Amino acid sequence: MAGRAGRARWVAALAAFALLPAVGTLGIEPAAIAAVSAPSAPADYPTWQDVKNAQANEAAKKAEIVRIKALLDQLQAEVEQTQAVAVAAGIEYEKAQNAFDEQAFITQKYREQADAAQAESDASRKAADQLLAEIGKTGGGDLTANLLGDSNSSDSLLYRLGATSRAAERFEAIYADALRQQNAAQALTDQAEVEEAKLEEYRLAAEHALEAAVAAAEAAAAKLAEQQTHQAELEAQLAVLVENRQATEADYVAGVRARWGANAGGEVSAQGWARPAGGYISSSFGMRYHPIYHVWKLHSGVDLAGVGCNAPIYAAHGGTVTYAGPNGDLGNFIQINHGDGITTGYGHIIAGGIGVRIGENVDPGQNIARVGSTGGSTGCHLHFMVRINGTLTDPVPFLRDRGISLG
Repeated sequence: MAGRAGRARWVAALAAFALLPAVGTLGIEPAAIAAVSAPSAPADYPTWQDVKNAQANEAAKKAEIVRIKALLDQLQAEVEQTQAVAVAAGIEYEKAQNAFDEQAFITQKYREQADAAQAESDASRKAADQLLAEIGKTGGGDLTANLLGDSNSSDSLLYRLGATSRAAERFEAIYADALRQQNAAQALTDQAEVEEAKLEEYRLAAEHALEAAVAAAEAAAAKLAEQQTHQAELEAQLAVLVENRQATEADYVAGVRARWGANAGGEVSAQGWARPAGGYISSSFGMRYHPIYHVWKLHSGVDLAGVGCNAPIYAAHGGTVTYAGPNGDLGNFIQINHGDGITTGYGHIIAGGIGVRIGENVDPGQNIARVGSTGGSTGCHLHFMVRINGTLTDPVPFLRDRGISLG
């Protein structure tokens, strides 16, 4: 009795849990997250040349000041908007996950109760079967003949018949209990199946909420990175215009380093790529007649010449130095891994001109070496290479797509 009463209380509690609000009624609209997560059109950020041009005309200068202030305000507003959506999406994800966890708990308990009730029913049925077999043994044969033909054993037989009657009554009780338990087990099994169907709905809702939260978080992180990328330079440009002075190299470098790292420098694009050296292209990427070996062979990069020996060589992008040392015809050579399968190489570095070590992290535009003519070279120049997932590619269009012109 105590077991059945406890089970009844538990079923009532499960029914109360089942009244939890549906996940679909919670939270922000997916379209709102998608709108913020979608990449926005790139802003038209001013260059230092724009600033210099604006200073020549008072009206243009005022317009440029207004433009820069608006860009700063826009960046801040977009950061706040994407972060707000990310926070809301995170709350939604937590709600959906909690709803799934609670439904999983309910489903598990229903299944456990159904299994326990089925086990009780099976045990009662087994006991009933055993008792029925015993009744069959006790009541066997012609009872009237036994009673009349053997007066000496009549008392014993009558006792056995009385015991059989009591056993039959007990069998009826056990059978009735087993039937009730079977019905209870079936009801719990049916409810467990209903709850398992609900669980799948909650699982899908939690999965979708997670996807939305990830998208919103990524959008917020991207917008914050964009703000950090441009804010320092915009503020430096604004200061130059407001103070009505010429931009100095220090202003420019300060903006570059605030965006790309303490060691960044040189000519760095808005995408974080730098011109690896000054000068002009003296030899392009592709098949050529080698000036030393006098055979046609692949020229694996572009040669930048005209700046002379000892001129600075810059890291084309932030990354990690994976090689710095001699490399056959490339002479003294540096290779940098920039992530996403992209590596760059810098050859013919002057003896003693390697300025970084293997494993060192570098910033875009960082001075990493000095131009030389080591290896298979006819004069001081930089041999610059780009690989994508290990395959060589022409550095000229590659850098052009990232805001840097070599030609």
